Amino acid sequence: MEASNLLTPVIIDVNNNESIQAAAKIVEEETGGNLYALINNAGIGRGGPLELTPVSDIKKMMDINVVGLMATTKAFLPMLRNGKGRIVNIGSSTSLVAFPGAGVYAASKFAVRAISDSLRVELKMFGIFVILIASVHVKTEIWQKEEKYKERTKSKIDPEISKLYTPLIKYGNKIIEETPRIPAEKIAQIVAHSLTVEKPKAYYYAGDAKTISWLARLPKSLLDKMFYSRIAKMQ
Repeated sequence: MEASNLLTPVIIDVNNNESIQAAAKIVEEETGGNLYALINNAGIGRGGPLELTPVSDIKKMMDINVVGLMATTKAFLPMLRNGKGRIVNIGSSTSLVAFPGAGVYAASKFAVRAISDSLRVELKMFGIFVILIASVHVKTEIWQKEEKYKERTKSKIDPEISKLYTPLIKYGNKIIEETPRIPAEKIAQIVAHSLTVEKPKAYYYAGDAKTISWLARLPKSLLDKMFYSRIAKMQ
């Protein structure tokens, strides 16, 4: 892949604190301790009903999507404070509405939204902006990885229990099929805007995420009925 010779690639395993600290040291040396932006994009997706999701996978998702994001942000904060920089957290539309069958992933993204909301005020005194980008499905390799994950875990699931969730699984698959996947370049454009505009917004929406933000305002009883009626049709 071609890229500018001004770029210095740094490998970070957000699930490994030593890796995070080593990367922070490299960046500090390269920037003189003044950092303008941190973009938290690392994340994995794991769909499915809670009962069918192994606890080890729940922990892994939280470690990468939530703990890793916080640990990385914490490590780079001194440099961001010196540079009066910006933090961009790549969230999801599931941080606005938790769709049935995606509770674990939604929990991780709700956490990212909570972190963003808290840090936005917490770091304001230092001139640091904190931005959340909420998007629907993005066209990346995460979907192929999700399919491989489902194949790997299928053999570990009790088929009788899995059968009980057939309508919900069908509903989830239909949502994935029906939702257009926006190009990753679109997200990159929003990130670029949030880093260059004088006063960035707290939230940026991509694709149909704005519509989902409106759904989040509906009474929970109505939203539940809307979800359940669609799931019931999958019987």
